[in-house]
Amino acid sequence: MDVSSITSRETEYREFFRDVHPDATRFALRRADAAIAEEAVGDAMLVAWRRFDEAPHDPGDRRAWLFGIVRNTLLNARRSQFRQHSLAVKLAGSDDRLGVDHAHAVGTRADVRASWDRLSAAQQEVLTLVILDDLTAEQAARVLGVAAATVRARAMRARRALQRMLPDHRPIPSRLEEKEAQ
Repeated sequence: MDVSSITSRETEYREFFRDVHPDATRFALRRADAAIAEEAVGDAMLVAWRRFDEAPHDPGDRRAWLFGIVRNTLLNARRSQFRQHSLAVKLAGSDDRLGVDHAHAVGTRADVRASWDRLSAAQQEVLTLVILDDLTAEQAARVLGVAAATVRARAMRARRALQRMLPDHRPIPSRLEEKEAQ
């Protein structure tokens, strides 16, 4: 692609963005809350830029094409939220992995579920890897692209954060310590 065609493509995209962004935002707001809608439109506009050569030439068709991208982005966001919720429920149901006896299981599930949502995404991810996915620090480090020592530190901080959020400050066992001691 030469410089003039890049400039022309950029100009065409800027006009498209200016014309359709408000409509895409309204489209998303009818389907999701403001924060999710704005993020979805931003992500969709990025996808549209990357795939702009595939966009229909007719302005109405191009607008509908973008709405399809926004819709898919919103669906992905919903699936992500559902996975996060499912993961929290799964974590809350993993009483044996959290060192909870059966008598306290029902209350613990609700406590862990509420506390899980207050953890950062990074804290949820590291706890998921080491507790639910049962990975060693080295294995989790490969998944995250960091050093094993970093995983150990993150997991320790995440366990402590979760523990502080639980009403009885119940200790969260370290699967890493157990596996590495074997």
